[in-house]
This record gives sequence, C-alpha cells and structure tokens, in this order.
Amino acid sequence: MNITIIGASAGIGLETVKRGLNRNHSITTLSRSEIQLEEKNSLKMILGDATHKADLLKAIQDAEALIITLGTSKNMKATTLFSDFAKLIVDLHKEKKIEIPVIFVTGFGAGESKNYVQWVVKMFLKYMLKDVYADKTKMEEIITDSDMNWTVVRPGRLLDRELTEKYRIENTLFKGINIGGINRADVADFLIKQAEKQTELKKYIAISEK
Repeated sequence: MNITIIGASAGIGLETVKRGLNRNHSITTLSRSEIQLEEKNSLKMILGDATHKADLLKAIQDAEALIITLGTSKNMKATTLFSDFAKLIVDLHKEKKIEIPVIFVTGFGAGESKNYVQWVVKMFLKYMLKDVYADKTKMEEIITDSDMNWTVVRPGRLLDRELTEKYRIENTLFKGINIGGINRADVADFLIKQAEKQTELKKYIAISEK
C-alpha cells in the first residue's frame, strides 16, 4: 500500500520508513532534511515543510495511510510545530475529506497521560520538555476534535535497539500503568501495522516494552 510518513528523516520517522519498506509498502516521505537511506524504487522522498500547504498536499496525494512522526530533535525550546501541523491537516480535511487512517505520534506525558507518568519522568517533562509537550497536547486536542480516522500513539522513553515485535500497548489509562522504555524500531512496527489495519481507531495508545 502507499504510506506517507511526515517527519521521516530521523528517529521514529526514519525507523518507520525502514519498517514500511521491509513490509513491501510504497513509502512517500516529507521532511526538511535528506533521508540517509539507499534509494529504492518504492521510496519517494519529498523535501519540504509539513506546515506548508503545498508541500503537505503533494506528500499525501496518493496516500492510503498517513503517519505523523514530527519531532524537534534535541531542541527543548517552545514550539508551535505540532499544533501548526494539526491546524493545517484539519483545514485540509475540511476542504477535501481525508478518509484514510491518520496515525499521530506524541509521547507518554502528553494530554491526560501526564497524570500517569513516573515521578522522575514527571519532573523531566515539567522542567525540560514542558513547552514541547504543551504543544504536543495541543496537537492531540485539535486532531481528536476532528472527525478524521485518527489514532494517537504515545510511546514511553525511546531507545535505540533492534526490532523485537514484542511490546505492550494500552488503550486506557489506569493507576500503575507503568509505561517505560520502548525501541524506536518497535514503535515503527506498531505504526506500520496500524497503517495496514487500523485496529485502534480514535484511541490513545500508550506503548512500552513488555
């Protein structure tokens, strides 16, 4: 199938590109930076800005599923990247109905999940990533208020390890949920499989190691 990945040059986005190609999908990417992968016929790379309408329209033109893995790298300063993108994709949805699966990655600690993080993580989010997570929360609110076919994915602490395909997902929040580390490659695996078959439609999914 044709899958578009927004924010694909590094981190979860790059792992999702690799996983999609490994599962024999045609992948279109939109990112500001070049993707460091060997050129393949099933990979179409678009350099552009996800908050620019023309670039986004070009990227999603033939998509059968859309995965959003936007990030700010190690930049912890205040940003409007996530909410700006959310506003744009919702506006596009109002203009031309987007009926494909739209899968968003935020992080465990965004939205209501901030009340369920471990104490150490709560302090880190409060003092280091407060502004970034505030904007991720805005993105969640804008998207989930729409009637798109959304899924919000909130991974725990991201790790650079090999794919295991063994991970735990939770679609409700509860005391003692204990969302810990998760391989970026395993997050990517979940994202691609949701693109293939959206089993968690209009749900917030926390994802962690087993």
